[in-house]
Amino acid sequence: MTSERNAMSRLRHSAIDARRSMSDDARDNASSIICHKVIHSHEFLSCKTIACYLPLPDEVDPTAIINRAWCAKKRIFSPVTDTRGNMIFRQLTPNTDLRRNDFGLLEPASGPVVAAKSIDLVITPVVAFDNECHRIGMGGGYFDRCFYFLRHRKKWLRPKLLGVAFDCQKVEKIAPNPWDIRLYRIITESS
Repeated sequence: MTSERNAMSRLRHSAIDARRSMSDDARDNASSIICHKVIHSHEFLSCKTIACYLPLPDEVDPTAIINRAWCAKKRIFSPVTDTRGNMIFRQLTPNTDLRRNDFGLLEPASGPVVAAKSIDLVITPVVAFDNECHRIGMGGGYFDRCFYFLRHRKKWLRPKLLGVAFDCQKVEKIAPNPWDIRLYRIITESS
């Protein structure tokens, strides 16, 4: 188990280093391309309820997705975590007050909560990914615990977990843990 954990840690650090090494212009340009692809995707166009993270400075910036969702009168929610490893989704509006959590991530300070099973599309942050739609996150397991109910589904209904990442975050192979939840699809600036 230790060697698997070390391998996962190496992949995580390598992918974080890769995305941090991008210039601000390259990151902004890639984020714009990724957001354009998401906004024009069938998954986005057909959904009514979206969950979307609020980014760290070196992540794909989904602000254009959030803005387009508001313009299209879609309901949008953002993840809120607690110190016990739980994640809920609070409604995000242009007037929502944001606060930083213990990890330095912005999240809605208050607002209506939606059940994870009621969300149509989840724009999912990714640290590293492979061709099989396996994902490595920051290591807290919040998404895997929250969406565990998807683990034994035979087909995708909802929510669809749509990962967004830069090409440089792609790795050859991720050996998933039994509790890891695969993404429905991953969008990068070139795929």
